[in-house]
Amino acid sequence: MSEFKKVVFSGVQPTGNLHLGNYLGAIRKFVALQEGNDCIYCVVDMHALTAQLVHEDMPNQIRSIAAAFIASGIDPEKHIVFNQSAVPQHAELAWIFNCVARIGWMNRMTQFKDKAGKDREQASLGLYAYPSLMAADILVYRGTHVPVGNDQKQHLELARDIAMKFNLDYAEHIRKSGYGIDITVGDEPVHAYFPMVEPLIDGPAPRVMSLRDGTKKMSKSDPSDLSRINLMDDEDAISKKIRKAKTDPEGLPSEVDGLKGRPEADNLVGIYAALADRSKADVLAEFGGQQFSVFKPALVDLAVNVLSPITAEMRRLMSDTSHIDSILRNGSERARARAEVTMKEVRDIVGFLY
Repeated sequence: MSEFKKVVFSGVQPTGNLHLGNYLGAIRKFVALQEGNDCIYCVVDMHALTAQLVHEDMPNQIRSIAAAFIASGIDPEKHIVFNQSAVPQHAELAWIFNCVARIGWMNRMTQFKDKAGKDREQASLGLYAYPSLMAADILVYRGTHVPVGNDQKQHLELARDIAMKFNLDYAEHIRKSGYGIDITVGDEPVHAYFPMVEPLIDGPAPRVMSLRDGTKKMSKSDPSDLSRINLMDDEDAISKKIRKAKTDPEGLPSEVDGLKGRPEADNLVGIYAALADRSKADVLAEFGGQQFSVFKPALVDLAVNVLSPITAEMRRLMSDTSHIDSILRNGSERARARAEVTMKEVRDIVGFLY
């Protein structure tokens, strides 16, 4: 092997209903990445414990994420769809990475500081070590590329740091085992076992904001259901939420610069542009000068047209979960087989007897 085979990995947490922001910012990209790539898509249920330890309906939360993947167009036969906890090699490699990663690296993780809040002494060790498990999720398949948003870029950089330190610390063991590949990191030649993971950024990701406050991201955790469009919402709910979405008294501008300082208007135009696969400038060329009383019904029609087939298929899949369960079992078996190849080699490199 003269270079690492390209493998795309990504995961979604089963914490609450998936919404329009999840679809436009992540899942739709997952679907597009299937063309010409080897893709592994994971429901990261172990990570979900860092957000909330006790879940009342974790199995159906896991199923709903898998249903969204399938309903959106991910092919679980050509690619792999599975849940993280069914592949114990993730946790095994995460422990090794916990020993590779440095406390100083973890202390720099801004997402831990944000989620832990002021009382960090009460935060779980799992939340602190979350990025190490994330690195293991990717690298247990020797993943090379990850579609990421801005909030995960720092974690991806940490995954690269962990991979690099493992490669350097075990350089002689890797070479003796015959598992490594000669790569160059910057100007430095490295005999590497793990690849340097690269972010996949395909143009600017649509940043979907709350329908009630254009300065906040659309979120599963927002107490107001009117703040988001859930992927399981029916046509009436979608229509109600868009029609009630916060706006301002002015009409739509004809130029994108006219959206500055108008977060709610910018958000609705951005949602229309993302759903229609058009630019904001193109949308404003059509609707500039019009009132929201004209624009909102057009947005309702577009959202319903794009999302209704996905919602219908998700509902069908969730009405009889045996099919989803079989997809997850099959995906987990295939994922375990691939992960175990990596772990056998890692155990050799580290020096474990097994």
